Amino acid sequence: MRPMNRKTKRVAVGLSGGVDSSVAAFLLKEAGYDVIGLFMINWHDKTGTLAGDCPWEDDLLFAELVARKLDIPFHSVDFSEQYRKRVVDYMFAEYERGRTPNPDVLCNREVKFDLFLDKAKELGADLIATGHYCRKDEFIRKEDGQTVYRLLAGLDPNKEQSYFLCQLSQEQLSHALFPVGQLHKPELRKIAANAGLATATRKDSQGICFVGKVDLPAFLQQKLDPRDGMTVEIPPDTEIYMNTHDESLEEMALPYRYSPEMGKIVGKHRGAHFYTIGQNKGLNIGGRPLPSFVIATDVENNILYTGLGDRHPGLYRKALFIRQPEIHWIRPDLKLQSGETRDLLVRIRYRQELQRARLIQKEEGLYIKFDAPQRGVTPGQFAAWYDGEELLGSGAIHA
Repeated sequence: MRPMNRKTKRVAVGLSGGVDSSVAAFLLKEAGYDVIGLFMINWHDKTGTLAGDCPWEDDLLFAELVARKLDIPFHSVDFSEQYRKRVVDYMFAEYERGRTPNPDVLCNREVKFDLFLDKAKELGADLIATGHYCRKDEFIRKEDGQTVYRLLAGLDPNKEQSYFLCQLSQEQLSHALFPVGQLHKPELRKIAANAGLATATRKDSQGICFVGKVDLPAFLQQKLDPRDGMTVEIPPDTEIYMNTHDESLEEMALPYRYSPEMGKIVGKHRGAHFYTIGQNKGLNIGGRPLPSFVIATDVENNILYTGLGDRHPGLYRKALFIRQPEIHWIRPDLKLQSGETRDLLVRIRYRQELQRARLIQKEEGLYIKFDAPQRGVTPGQFAAWYDGEELLGSGAIHA
């Protein structure tokens, strides 16, 4: 973050009412930027939110307190209708298909770095900033003189958040600043306390972006009807898991397919579309020698398949597939062409340790083959690939 010694640039900071964005605004003002605070109201409906979860009204109050302390202009904007259409409706549609979306990734792509950016420009801002724990740098490409932006991991391994920005574009990155990406959380809270910010000791938010912490089935039942179905437990020695060492890449990337005859009925559920791969809470299964985990959902026939223990083979896969239209490169200049392969680091969920894998580009899409089988490969989630600390691209897991 370089001090402004030329024409001062105006930055709109997405003040969320949390400590991270508050310190982002403080650091930018200290660096000499012309800072304005902008609070987004993206959700009003409290259906399914858990008791005690802070509503957006509290967040707005804290954001206003921070702006007042920093003596910066403050604005709020209501994106709730666009957020419902671009993020929540997508989320409902994905669950109905038996996929598990990541609304936070979509929120960043569709709202924070799109709608928010447009509003910031209306207010005369040149740049936008958030409290994400990640970093950005840039270089001039010698071949054509174009500026290339790189999205880098944050330095605090306990808070690193680049994964949530895995769908951003070069255009979006060109307008973005991430002032806290160089910091560790304890250091950031100390800065907030020393600056007298009201958010210095406020707890970090949890749950769905802008919605909050929710009872997911109750939240989804706003649009998805409950349907009684059976839960089938699949034994770990089922024949489907045997002799997989000769599988082709395409076969390795396919999820296991089950039928009720392969196991035994161990319970009932209210809708297979309410569950996700790897889930072990809320299954209403008792009397088993080990915890039960979801290993597959069949939304067409409304059957939930489970396995005992977190080492059940149904939880693990060697590869995954991303359809061609759903492949996104933050660095288009490094995009794989059909027939090309590259060894990179991959994660398939937030906070997962980076995994060694080979990316294999084919006409129909991208295959990712892992050095070690991965637990909980979940259709609808995003796989993100890195070269060291740089996030190069991502895509929604198809199967």
